[in-house]
Amino acid sequence: MFNRKRKATTMTAAINLTTIVDPTSVITEQIKTIRTNINFAATDHKLRTLMITSATLGEGKSTVSANLAVEYANEGMQVLLVDADLRRPTIHKTFGLSNQRGLSSWLGHQTTDINKAIQPTIDNLFVMTSGPKPPNPAELLGSQMMTEFLTSATRKLDLVIVDAPPILPVTDSQLLANKVDGTVLVVRQNVAQKAAVRDAVTALKRSHANILGTVLNDVSDGQHNGYYGYNNGYYSDEKK
Repeated sequence: MFNRKRKATTMTAAINLTTIVDPTSVITEQIKTIRTNINFAATDHKLRTLMITSATLGEGKSTVSANLAVEYANEGMQVLLVDADLRRPTIHKTFGLSNQRGLSSWLGHQTTDINKAIQPTIDNLFVMTSGPKPPNPAELLGSQMMTEFLTSATRKLDLVIVDAPPILPVTDSQLLANKVDGTVLVVRQNVAQKAAVRDAVTALKRSHANILGTVLNDVSDGQHNGYYGYNNGYYSDEKK
């Protein structure tokens, strides 16, 4: 399905890929913990598609998505990271990739060769960038073709991670929620409002999402005051 020849890739500063530039850091260890806890939360069924989202803008969902994808790839899994934030994409900048073709190109029938929309990066990790901004993001993400794409990708790869738009500003993630096996909500300390998080969870449940848990982002643990990390970042009990 995909061209597996790996390109030389230049990482940029759009998102800090700590899992690559500092693999022994506290933050990388927290990403590994998040990965482990996601696996535990999905023990009832095999996790093949995972959506990462947030209630509002600026909570770090793309940072979590990209670093999780790297960690799963480092474990030897064949991973596809999909930038489904068609309105405000960042993944192509993070991995130093062209965004001339991507998810919108494929869903909008602007390319019929999937290899032109999916690009290899580090070992075991492929990226599908967002592609050019379409006039109808919600319609594309909610389409049957998106469902078929995810189904097809999981036949070839071990895990598809979808970096989805925030829930409250647009309906995109609600349309995606029932197309994936599990959803993780990123909540950033001192940014997210409790009411917004509650509304986001309600919207996901209304969309029949399988909410695996929440990443609490950008928290100081007292020993690393001010560090950008995850501080016991994942919990699977929504009531906490």
